[in-house]
Amino acid sequence: MKLLYHLRIAIIGFIMGAADLVPGVSGGTIAFISGIYERLLNSIKSFDLNMLKLLLRGQFRDVWDRIPVAFFVALGLGFATAILSLSHVLSGFFGSHPVELWSFFFGLVLGSIVLLIRETWIWKPTDFTAFAVAAIATYWLVGMQAFQTPSSSLFLFFAGAIAICAMILPGISGSYLLLIMGKYQQILEAINNRDFVSMAIFGAGIVVGILSFVRIVSWLLNRWRQITLITLTGIMAGALRTVWPWKEVLTTRINSKGEEVPLTQINISPVDGSLGMAVLFLIVGLIVVVGISHLNPNQSGKKTQD
Repeated sequence: MKLLYHLRIAIIGFIMGAADLVPGVSGGTIAFISGIYERLLNSIKSFDLNMLKLLLRGQFRDVWDRIPVAFFVALGLGFATAILSLSHVLSGFFGSHPVELWSFFFGLVLGSIVLLIRETWIWKPTDFTAFAVAAIATYWLVGMQAFQTPSSSLFLFFAGAIAICAMILPGISGSYLLLIMGKYQQILEAINNRDFVSMAIFGAGIVVGILSFVRIVSWLLNRWRQITLITLTGIMAGALRTVWPWKEVLTTRINSKGEEVPLTQINISPVDGSLGMAVLFLIVGLIVVVGISHLNPNQSGKKTQD
């Protein structure tokens, strides 16, 4: 049924929004394991020059037919609902039960990796190489120390493009890359100070980045699907470094509400007395992954695609 299809999309959007609230976790991971990743890429690809021409000619009906509006509405409603309803809840859990929450997301990503390996198995030697290179490169990338880039408009534009590209990739957090590039605080200040010029430049980078990068990923999936899926799985494996449950805070920042929250952290060895609960929540994360994989709307939604 069409209603059931869009309800599933909304639920997936909600889970993606919840994932994006966690530093180091990507909503792209949820899109990937729920079976809507390629659907999302193809939907974003509909925003092209032909769509712009139709819009400029006033052919709004053709624009409506070209863009999967219902898909975006369902996904966006779920995503926005999660952002608005869970931000305070997750902030509270990070303050009171950080190990348990990180363990849950560690299980979520780990379970996603297992599912994707099962989907792409059997691997060739080149597949193992692609997985290892992607995992090692991502592990190194997410472990980089923050560095300061120039505060010019050009670098702000590129920061937006890079951040949104990372959000499309399963396992990599765009906000984490902003932090590494030294742009996280600058973006927050622009938002808090209502610096609309900086926000517009950053937003332009996001638009250019997403419209170009989705075409690259989509082309790779169409041309070399197996090795591309394995490479994306390797990226997720390397990104496990960011969701390791035991962390030590190095620096903090003051958020928009005047609260002190972690800015940079390093992974440490498990703390005595916390391992049991960490394993329990990791298992819960694995179970949730199985549930998310069954939200795949592709089977029931084949006849209801926009």
